[in-house]
Amino acid sequence: MGLTVKATIASFGGKLFKLSHPSTSTGTDMAVNLYLPPQALKSSQKVPVLIYLSGLTCTPENCSEKGFFQHGASKRGVAIIYPDTSPRGLNLPGEKDSWDFGEGAGFYVDATQEPFNKGYKMDTYITRELPSVLFESGEFGKYLDAERVSITGHSMGGHGALSLYLKNPGMYKSVSAFAPIANPCECAWGKKAFGGYLGEENKEEWKKHDATELIKGEAWRGRKDARVLVDVGTADNFYKQGQLLPENFEKAVKEAGVEGVTVRYQEDYDHSYYFMASFSDEHVDHAAKYLGLL
Repeated sequence: MGLTVKATIASFGGKLFKLSHPSTSTGTDMAVNLYLPPQALKSSQKVPVLIYLSGLTCTPENCSEKGFFQHGASKRGVAIIYPDTSPRGLNLPGEKDSWDFGEGAGFYVDATQEPFNKGYKMDTYITRELPSVLFESGEFGKYLDAERVSITGHSMGGHGALSLYLKNPGMYKSVSAFAPIANPCECAWGKKAFGGYLGEENKEEWKKHDATELIKGEAWRGRKDARVLVDVGTADNFYKQGQLLPENFEKAVKEAGVEGVTVRYQEDYDHSYYFMASFSDEHVDHAAKYLGLL
């Protein structure tokens, strides 16, 4: 079975489609929202794509409703894909015991540890399965340019965007992130997630999913055009608590001699969608530049 359309909503001259599909990666039905800008609906030309990865506890609804990415996307002619943050309905032991691990908190990795290796395959889902489902869809594939894709995200999704971009050079044209968990190997959220999904003792495996470690790798060392934009609010309590650690990422970038990385600290902004909505147009423009629209 393919995509099921649950709802169609007009937004900034385009349309937001609330979709679901059965997933082979997770073994569940997965919800995903797709925004098609007016340029896609009024022309035979395919439009480039920006994938937005959500944070802890979120669904495809949160940013669709509150992030205002559709505003910038409608101006630039970019489609937005809003995936879910984990499988739902597996009913695994411990899956719903806490808000920062398990359901709604897949951390964009492929779990290797029981029982989460039975469906928590969010890396494969985001990088392989979901693009295939959408780009090969008879209904929606005709609108989407599979050769021009960028990625962005918030918090846990910022970690996902950065790590998937850095792990897969060439897959995405650019990356941006709001308040990303930039060094998960060294923060409480990341240690809990990586320990549970990848194994407490597998610290070398953890590094393969950590932006601060990945930017040091041979694929990126000395790169002059990394195409990375990060925004962090100075009033973000999770930043203050040491969950985000953007300074560690900045240090690794400098030590690796990587250029084309911009990290901005936005005075007085917090971790919320007020922060994201304030700068979402700039993140769409960052993607649009490397998607060939600016």
